[in-house]
Amino acid sequence: MTTSNPNFTDAEYHARLSHTRAEMALRGIDLLILSDPSNMAWISGYDGWSFYVHQCVLVPMEGDPVWWGRGIDAPGAVRTVFMADHDTSIVGYDDTYVQNPQKHPMEALAILIYERGWSGARIGVELDNYYYSARAHQTLVAHLHEAEFLDATGLVNWQRAIKSDSEIEYMRRAARIVEAMHARILEVAEPGMRKNELVAEILHTGVMGADGHWGDYPAIVPITPSGLDATAAHLTWDDRTLRAGESNFFEIAGCHRRYHCPQSRTLFFGAPPVLYQEAEKAVLEAMEAGLAQARPGNRCEDIANAFNATLNRLGFEKDNRCGYSIGLSYPPDWGERTMSFRRGDMTELKPGMVFHFMPALWLEDGGVEISEAILITDTGVEALCHTPRQVFVK
Repeated sequence: MTTSNPNFTDAEYHARLSHTRAEMALRGIDLLILSDPSNMAWISGYDGWSFYVHQCVLVPMEGDPVWWGRGIDAPGAVRTVFMADHDTSIVGYDDTYVQNPQKHPMEALAILIYERGWSGARIGVELDNYYYSARAHQTLVAHLHEAEFLDATGLVNWQRAIKSDSEIEYMRRAARIVEAMHARILEVAEPGMRKNELVAEILHTGVMGADGHWGDYPAIVPITPSGLDATAAHLTWDDRTLRAGESNFFEIAGCHRRYHCPQSRTLFFGAPPVLYQEAEKAVLEAMEAGLAQARPGNRCEDIANAFNATLNRLGFEKDNRCGYSIGLSYPPDWGERTMSFRRGDMTELKPGMVFHFMPALWLEDGGVEISEAILITDTGVEALCHTPRQVFVK
């Protein structure tokens, strides 16, 4: 994405800032430091593969956000952020700070905070985040003696929960892409095909896109285990061949402008054993029970409780969550790390929320994954994809 083709209007970015600042005020935060690249992108528009070094977006209570990162990534910020005054809203640090055990980039960030007059502020940081290290926090605290640090983990993630019409449109485009990916799997997969060759087809289809809309890289690589590997949740691929008599599940996502639509399906070569037929029937019936609870005013746990009650009645158990919020994301996770479909999650369902309903079962000799990306509407629920909901047999 470049500024010649922005993802959203300035008005939408300003609305996001307004919602974020309202929550900052409630928590007594004067300055918010966002290190999660998903939150950085959502609040500023920044999009680049630079999250392997320290970077952030600073959100003060007034004025534009400030992108801060490695100096060679500043031109990428110029190309992607919505802020117009690049002289004040984009700040790069010297490359001698990069992966240098003798110094840390947060020393440079502390200097910037001093220069902007925020050194005595109540500063919110994302303490429990993939991208904000223990040493980063230690360094900031050591250099900002007058500041008070508050845990702002999830503050912006929760502002992202209800999607705008534009965001939903991007997720619909991602849905068309993942449909094409599953269709390609069914077209070319056969016993004797090497798994890496099949994954190459999946990746190619995902990047080519669908309906004239290009495919972005997903936050998670294709999860594609077969046979005994499919008894585990998150194995990827190797060069072994597909085999008759084995289950293969594909947990993949279409992605467009960083917005994800994940969907899982299972492919069995040959007649599935009775256990797989029973598992498929149980999962599909339990999904229908869960979807019947997916409507505004209900709670996340209502979906999980309905799903699990039906699944248990049919002789199966699932001891982990069966869904989570999705949207804009970067590696290593396409979830938003907020809501989950599990007992005890009392989050109210509201129109515009989007989830990956993920009722996977891992059996003794394989796995069954049939999942859906679902949108909470004004009156109920909509499955974003139209891939047939079943175990495919070939």
